[in-house]
Amino acid sequence: MSQQRIKLANGTQMAWRESGEPSGLPVLLLHGYGDSLRSFEKMTPHLPAGLRVLAVSHRGHGDSPRPERDEDYTIAAFAQDALAFLDAMDIKRAVVVGHSMGSFVAQRIALDAPGRVIGLVLIGSFVTLRGHEGVAEMWREVVRHMEDPVDEGFVREFQTGTMAVPVDPDYVEVIVAESMKLPARIWRGAMAGMMDLDHTGELAAMTRPTLIVWGDKDALFGPDEEAALTAAIPHARFVTYQGIGHGVQWEVPERVARDVGAFALELAGR
Repeated sequence: MSQQRIKLANGTQMAWRESGEPSGLPVLLLHGYGDSLRSFEKMTPHLPAGLRVLAVSHRGHGDSPRPERDEDYTIAAFAQDALAFLDAMDIKRAVVVGHSMGSFVAQRIALDAPGRVIGLVLIGSFVTLRGHEGVAEMWREVVRHMEDPVDEGFVREFQTGTMAVPVDPDYVEVIVAESMKLPARIWRGAMAGMMDLDHTGELAAMTRPTLIVWGDKDALFGPDEEAALTAAIPHARFVTYQGIGHGVQWEVPERVARDVGAFALELAGR
């Protein structure tokens, strides 16, 4: 289906796309930093029947509106938008799937509104970016100083540098083009909104079933980060993809769809 926009109760709008069965189990897809709802389009056709799949673009990303203030791009703001989207779609509860930054948003949703979450899938995820030297260096050396027009070379390197196996070149161009839609202020605002957060002390209270998916060639988050995340969430289920990088839904979309679909349908008792 083509993208649509929906007005949210908080006054903003959100770009979204739906696939699957309208009466199926709701599955909400939340993309990563600099991406858009198109981050999942290689995966969604392979999801099993019985799911109603809703992919959204966070504020400032993709074709969603771009509030003017850098401080509007916090994880809390993204989470509130996602909850407002579920309200607008009259969805009481959903399986929430997040990749990278989107996984941090998914954690925030489950912590702030656990009654709205059937289960979580956290892909390429983390507990905090505090002390992450790679992210801090990217902020210091590049993002903090960004100006428009954003350098396409940086965007291309940022996206392809996370891939451990070849991805369809045409789809790589889609990923880069979607990232190029972000002006410099949103690259700054969204990164600043993530850098000082730490969910470590909160995740012990997580009550929702959780599946953590990680590629062992992830250039952003290594085994220590994944061990900390898995230890922090009670009864979390952890799956490692050997030889795969940070964007597992780009690199092995059929496998991710199989694992996500099986987890969601298990929660639905199907």
